[in-house]
Amino acid sequence: MQIVRATSADIQALSELLGVLFAQEAEFTPDHEAQAKGLSAIINSPGTGLVLVARQGEEAVGMVTLLFTVSTALGERVALLEDMVVRERVRGEGIGSRLLAQAITVARTEGCKRITLLTDGTNRAAQGFYEKHGFVLSSMVPMRLPLG
Repeated sequence: MQIVRATSADIQALSELLGVLFAQEAEFTPDHEAQAKGLSAIINSPGTGLVLVARQGEEAVGMVTLLFTVSTALGERVALLEDMVVRERVRGEGIGSRLLAQAITVARTEGCKRITLLTDGTNRAAQGFYEKHGFVLSSMVPMRLPLG
C-alpha cells in the first residue's frame, strides 16, 4: 500500500470514496458531480489544500483531504482535516492510521500549527479513532449557514 498526493487522474475514484463517506454522514448526501468539482478545485490549487490517496495496487482504498487557512488566534497557518474515508472491506488493516499519520506529517511540513476536524456527533467509532491519534474534543460548537 502506498499513500501519495492525489492528481486529477484520481478524481473519479476519489468521488466514489466520497460517496461511501457521505452515505454514512447525517448532513451530507453523495453527489458525484459536486464531489468531482470540489476535488478538482483542491487538487488544482495547492495553496488551498491537498488530497492524499491510499492505493493498493491501482485501487484507491482510502483518502483524506487537508484544507489550509490562517488562524488569527494563533497568528499561524492551520489545517482543516476533511473527508477521511477508507473502503469498508479494508478497514482494520491500519490504512486509516497511516493516512492520518501522513496527513499530520504533511500539515507540519506545510507549517500548520493545528489540525481541526469534524465528525458526526453519534459516530463514536470515528471519535475514538481520532482520540487514539491524539485529537481532543473542543468546546467549540460548529454552526452552519447554507448560502446556496
